[in-house]
Amino acid sequence: MKLLWVKSDFLHPTTKGGHIRTLEMLRRLSRRHEIHYVAFADPNSPQGVLRSAEYCAHAYPIRRRIAPRTSPLFYLDLLRSLFSPLPIAVARYRSRRMERTILDLRASQRFDAVVCDFLTPAPNISDLGACILFQHNVETMIWRRHAEHAPDPLRRLLFSLQAGRMFRLERAVCRKVARIVAVSPQDAATMCELFGVANVAAIPTGVDIDYFTPPETPPDSAADLVFVGSMDWLPNVDGVLYFVREVLPLIRRRRPDCSLAVVGRSPSPEVLALGRNDPRIHITGTVPDVRPYLWGSRVSIVPLRIGGGTRLKIYESMAARVPVVSTTVGAEGLEIHPGTDIAIADTPEMFAARCVELLENPAERFRLSEAAWQMVSSRFSWDQVTACFEQILMSARPEVV
Repeated sequence: MKLLWVKSDFLHPTTKGGHIRTLEMLRRLSRRHEIHYVAFADPNSPQGVLRSAEYCAHAYPIRRRIAPRTSPLFYLDLLRSLFSPLPIAVARYRSRRMERTILDLRASQRFDAVVCDFLTPAPNISDLGACILFQHNVETMIWRRHAEHAPDPLRRLLFSLQAGRMFRLERAVCRKVARIVAVSPQDAATMCELFGVANVAAIPTGVDIDYFTPPETPPDSAADLVFVGSMDWLPNVDGVLYFVREVLPLIRRRRPDCSLAVVGRSPSPEVLALGRNDPRIHITGTVPDVRPYLWGSRVSIVPLRIGGGTRLKIYESMAARVPVVSTTVGAEGLEIHPGTDIAIADTPEMFAARCVELLENPAERFRLSEAAWQMVSSRFSWDQVTACFEQILMSARPEVV
């Protein structure tokens, strides 16, 4: 097949769950299909375009710098978005240049399928009726949860406004596209119910077992507890702040020296302050390789209260043979077996108790992590995930797009 793949960014540096999922699948799809990739190119990160040959035959970079959330320019974008019907998370990526590039490509070439990767670039695709929407999250649910957990009335109002705009956009796009691909059966069911659509298929979440399997001699302990995730994604920021403020003090009643490593790019000022105020909390920022932090920890935590899609970090921790303690939201959409291959806890008291139990009991750590490794290694390779996606592409292929 000849595929036109549209995304908001290139895939290197690979620092987000969405990057990992798309990159692993495109690497495999590109062995059998011709991939044409359209995305914004950050002028401050040239490796994105330079390394695109790893997963596509042709790349079409749209030069544009998206202001990070810590930049004053982001707040200018936020101000402008108040007068836009689009949510801020999408309005920042609206581009006439990308729209024209896609129109020209579709007019000059015959594609067997067009994939809109995430909701973000959808407003730049003028004819969505022949597209496949690859939705890594149910965006509306994320914004509704932000509003639910907002710490003050002003942010609750702003998040509620964004949630309403996201719902209207996501519903409209889902109703226009030819097919939707979700990353879990739970997300697929939510989209069907929330947006009144039926054309939704689901693929599982994958993990590179060989890449994450620990070496015979693991590194020295990095921290007792580890959290891995992009720290410029608001659900991760909320989860880490919640854990440090409400859960970690309970753990330290039993284990006063308990340490935490927060591993992920672009930590917010609030997260950076955690490390400055507590020498046993290590905020790494961007790291070249997350695996030593996983291998050197005793427990991987996923204390998310907000989110959608599936958390690749859980299967990666399992592949690294690190036991996982997660909230229900954190493990949402994954095939898991609470008590057998993962510990689930939804209150600060229960989350702290599960962490303490694993920290103090090596045999329980081994039992939980071994069951988790057996589960992911036997069922969730990226080859299997890509085969599922490929079948959906073949079945949804229109005559001409």
